[in-house]
Amino acid sequence: MGHVVAFFAASDPSQLLPAREQMAFTLGFHIILVPFGVAFTAMMMIANYRAIRHDDDDALRLAQRWSKVAAVLFAVGAVSGTVLSFEMGLLWPRFMGRFGSAYGIPFVVEGIFFFLEAIFIAIYIYGWKRLRPWPHFWTGLPVVLAGIGGTLSVVAANAWMNLPGGFTLRNGRVTNVKPFEVFFNRAFWYEAIHMLLAAYIVAGFLTASVYAVAMQRGRRDRYHRVGFLIPFAVAAVVMPGEIIVGDFMGRAVFKYETAKFAAMELVTRTGRHVPETIGGILVNGKVKYGIRVPGLASFLAGHSTGTKITGLDAFAPADRAPASIVHIAFDVMVLTAFALLGLALWFAVVWWRRRAVPEGRWFLRAASVAGVVSVVTLEAGWTVTEVGRQPWIAHGLMRTRDAVTTAGNIWLLTGVTFVVYAAVGTAAVVVIRGMTRRWRRVDGERFDVPYGPDVGETLEEAVPEIAPSP
Repeated sequence: MGHVVAFFAASDPSQLLPAREQMAFTLGFHIILVPFGVAFTAMMMIANYRAIRHDDDDALRLAQRWSKVAAVLFAVGAVSGTVLSFEMGLLWPRFMGRFGSAYGIPFVVEGIFFFLEAIFIAIYIYGWKRLRPWPHFWTGLPVVLAGIGGTLSVVAANAWMNLPGGFTLRNGRVTNVKPFEVFFNRAFWYEAIHMLLAAYIVAGFLTASVYAVAMQRGRRDRYHRVGFLIPFAVAAVVMPGEIIVGDFMGRAVFKYETAKFAAMELVTRTGRHVPETIGGILVNGKVKYGIRVPGLASFLAGHSTGTKITGLDAFAPADRAPASIVHIAFDVMVLTAFALLGLALWFAVVWWRRRAVPEGRWFLRAASVAGVVSVVTLEAGWTVTEVGRQPWIAHGLMRTRDAVTTAGNIWLLTGVTFVVYAAVGTAAVVVIRGMTRRWRRVDGERFDVPYGPDVGETLEEAVPEIAPSP
């Protein structure tokens, strides 16, 4: 791994390593929260819709409780996301100074969506027991839409870093900025769809895993089955689409980001009939310890084993990403994604045959770890995207080492940031665990109906207008 250390150390400013570490930590932390702002709220709305439409007390209880969890995670995401925004200016001032007029556009849009999401999630939570069912339901939909819009805005900024566009660079200055082209850059659509689907997969499997663990411990009442079914079904439905989009995205990277693709596939020499390398790392410029499938990399890139792939040898050493890291992350992402696809198909077969939630021991064990596996997939994917772009912060325009700050003690700032994130994350876990313990204690009692004025009423008694017609 000496070449990896050399990549990050050779002729780099002393501030670069701590700046990279801080950015990687904060982004890795925040990216786990994104699916809850985008997809978890959508699952909350599915439960809310089912409750009203089908007079389902269990679904209504889930919707109300999930809304409280969403509020806690939104607060944590607001803190971590704000820190990330400040980091761009604090850690990479030269980048923001030169390209901020273009790169900042998606963040302006994201800010608008963030405030809309904050407003409507407050209205939605405050509306329990204060609004009638359907008006309350409609106040929740903007939460979902704003979460999607905010996420797509941030992805647009990242996509711009991979394939910059929408401006003219004259004498080192950005001019003639075209906001629409900046936002909807060449990498936007495949990155945006890929991330959006990933959000539903992570939120779905991670939420379902909580109920899978509870079901293994004997809590197999209808409340826990519905709590498992809604998020797991969403993730299972989305999973095949994510594989398809991932394949399309891989070919787009092959076409537009050739150096990144060479690192992903660990292609050392330009050529045709390039094998797919499973596992393995680079040792002294040669692939070691990997399993090679003849011609498969070329076939996946261009649907022909004769497809020519540009290798790492086509780029100067200073222009290459740390290929071993990128390749291992890529392999982890693909392996875990197909494992989740297999679990989704398992669920689909059992549901098709029995029209019931699978409750076998091995299925529930697999479902229990699927949440963690989906997070690993997400983190591995972002590692491919971010590390694979190196050594560029804006591909082809500015190197990361030329963008980093030269002021202050970055290691001290990194330590403070770690402490803040650890405190916020711990507080969120403590609050959510406290809520779940309290909910568990009252699960055997009659339901305090959110839409009704009296404790102990059923949903039908509290809201006669949603009761089924005689």
